[in-house]
Amino acid sequence: MSPSRGPLVAGAAVAAAAAVTLTVVVWPEGSGSGTQNGPASAARASASPSPSRSYPLSTTPRTIPAVREHTPARGPGWKPAKDSTVVAADPGLTDEAKLLARELKISYGGEKDPGVGDVQLALAPSGKGGPESYTLRTAGDRVTISGTGQAGVFYGTRTLKQSLNADGSMPEGVVRDTPDRPQRGLNLDIARKHYSVDWIESRLREMADLKLNQLGLHFSDDQAFRIESDTHPEVVSEQHLSKAEVRRIVKLAQSLHITVVGEIDSPGHLGAVLRAHPDLQLRNTQGVARQGAIDISKSASAKIVDDLLNEYAELFPGDWFHVGADEYQALTVSDPAASYPQLATAAREKYGEGATVQDLTEGWLNDRAAVIRKAEKIPKAWNDGFFSGGTVTAHKDIEVEYWTGKEIGARPPQEYLAEGRDVINLNDEYLYYVLGEPNDFTYPTGERIYEQWTPFVLRGTEPVAERYSKQILGGRFAVWGDLPNAQTQEQVAEGIRMPLNAVSQKLWDPREPKLTWAQFEELADSTR
Repeated sequence: MSPSRGPLVAGAAVAAAAAVTLTVVVWPEGSGSGTQNGPASAARASASPSPSRSYPLSTTPRTIPAVREHTPARGPGWKPAKDSTVVAADPGLTDEAKLLARELKISYGGEKDPGVGDVQLALAPSGKGGPESYTLRTAGDRVTISGTGQAGVFYGTRTLKQSLNADGSMPEGVVRDTPDRPQRGLNLDIARKHYSVDWIESRLREMADLKLNQLGLHFSDDQAFRIESDTHPEVVSEQHLSKAEVRRIVKLAQSLHITVVGEIDSPGHLGAVLRAHPDLQLRNTQGVARQGAIDISKSASAKIVDDLLNEYAELFPGDWFHVGADEYQALTVSDPAASYPQLATAAREKYGEGATVQDLTEGWLNDRAAVIRKAEKIPKAWNDGFFSGGTVTAHKDIEVEYWTGKEIGARPPQEYLAEGRDVINLNDEYLYYVLGEPNDFTYPTGERIYEQWTPFVLRGTEPVAERYSKQILGGRFAVWGDLPNAQTQEQVAEGIRMPLNAVSQKLWDPREPKLTWAQFEELADSTR
């Protein structure tokens, strides 16, 4: 927590610009020394108000992301005092109340009515806003944070914490706040670069304060397979996370209202799995292997991937699982059927005489998505795994994670949206932090995201039409470990800090930001 700035000052002192100003007005009894007597002075005394305080209208609390609505009021605002406590009006909010009390260095008061100086967390009646919405009222030297869901109440505590960090107080008045997009988060490639549990947990806490709610973990790729496996321990790399460590990460994430989304990419990017199962490697007619590509004509290929999907769908209890589907190397050659006749034959056998290798690949995506659906999760896949013009099309309930328009099979985002698909924004022009900056990538800056990007900018720099707004579910900032030693864990953490702040702002509040980048950057430093 940063040192408080701009505390309330009595009398005529001028407070810091963002703080609430307190003025003490003392009404004089006379113009000279001593007490004046007589009818005139008595009449004047009876007409004069007793000594009182007056306050200017409060200003909007300074937070990242900015609150959507604040109704100002006159009053001193709130800041924790020696006897302040955090109380919960519902037992379901105990964890949120205890966390806030620890952060503010005050006591947790249990489940009871709030007193003067207290903060109360409460669940509001259903029907008043979504589960991530909240109302924060500051009046009478107390704060009440309410919402229809625990997540919303938790986000209200983040607003209170940030306002205290930035300006030393929570301004008087009422905050009504809700996110613009339901999915907001960070995608982390732990396959190509190993990150410690402590490092990941630090990112979760940082995300929570920014009201981000989704962490994607890409843990399988050509370079490594980074999570312990019971079904196929032979595929796991030497440096990996144990299942106990993953459960620890997931438990913290859940307490911070963040969903951890696991990803096993297939039928490409399976190099680590194929090193243990070389018989499943895709090979052309000359016997040349394609890196990371599994032979999807073999039933054993589907079995091992489905074994892993079922195993990790259970390990990650959230609503989603990512099945990859990007960059299948069989489709990058000029004539896939000639180079890989076994795939062409399998396509015709499964989908009919006119079916192609593309259809077999699309069918693979549908089959893997069916495994995830059976596990009662929503499947996600990269946009270049959704093809057009074939016999087989991807199921509509697979969420499209749009990252590029440059890869084989990739299409303009408008095409996916016009098909009625839901899309999540991972635009590689703004949201890809690729270690070592290979392939013309450059490290994205928070300033560029803040000033140029919106959820509508799915590809390149041009936005799609606003009529597709309801289908754009949100976005994630992505860290990829192509050259894993290019940065240390500490350098990655610092490099992504301001981009995450900017992404948080743009996914929570659809309006043009009021602060300049310099002001936003200063605020990010003061709210930490």
